[in-house]
Amino acid sequence: MIVMRKSEERGQANHGWLQSRFSFSFAEYYDPRHMGFGPLRVINDDWIAAGMGFGTHPHKDMEIITYVLEGEIAHKDSMGNGSTIRPGDVQRMTAGTGVRHSEFNPSPVNKTHLLQIWIMPDRLNLEPGYEEKRFSSEDKRGRLRVVAAPDAREGAVKIHQDATLSVGLFDGAESAEHPLTPNRLCYVHLARGELEVNGHSLKAGDALLMQAEASLHLHSGKQAEVLVFDLPR
Repeated sequence: MIVMRKSEERGQANHGWLQSRFSFSFAEYYDPRHMGFGPLRVINDDWIAAGMGFGTHPHKDMEIITYVLEGEIAHKDSMGNGSTIRPGDVQRMTAGTGVRHSEFNPSPVNKTHLLQIWIMPDRLNLEPGYEEKRFSSEDKRGRLRVVAAPDAREGAVKIHQDATLSVGLFDGAESAEHPLTPNRLCYVHLARGELEVNGHSLKAGDALLMQAEASLHLHSGKQAEVLVFDLPR
């Protein structure tokens, strides 16, 4: 079964310095039909104005992945970490028993576009943790590259949930076939560009919610960047 959700169907917010699209219920946006998908709880498409950002705020009991599409974001947290995340970087923060952090666009002129992803952990009260790794465009070109997984395979960041996030870049004749486990869930989010996935034409911000499918077929991309989540039910 495949359900398509168009980009324009998502929730949205405009705070001037921050424009967001919400794939699932978040903040003032509430839709009981879209509370999450398996343990995937949040995909926020955020555009942050130059010189602006999120002040220090708390999180608890969540695996938080930051994926930058354009620009950069400066991160500081109560664990003592400080770094600047750019396209190609994948940041994972385990909020666990509690962590505080800030996120700020350090550019005086350029907007930052990023995805904030929250995945519920497999257990509560984990020790807070932080990890950051870089994945080259060449490594994602014409294939799905694992970037987050519970066993940290292929050099991915480790998340505390039986879930895997893979990312691919597709353009022109590039294509990939990816097997799926029928008793699991698959969530496909097209971050940008255009892409054909299992007979569905996706544009930036579109998503596919998939159950009991045997495989993914990705092809006919136009500067496409796609995120694929393999999730437990």
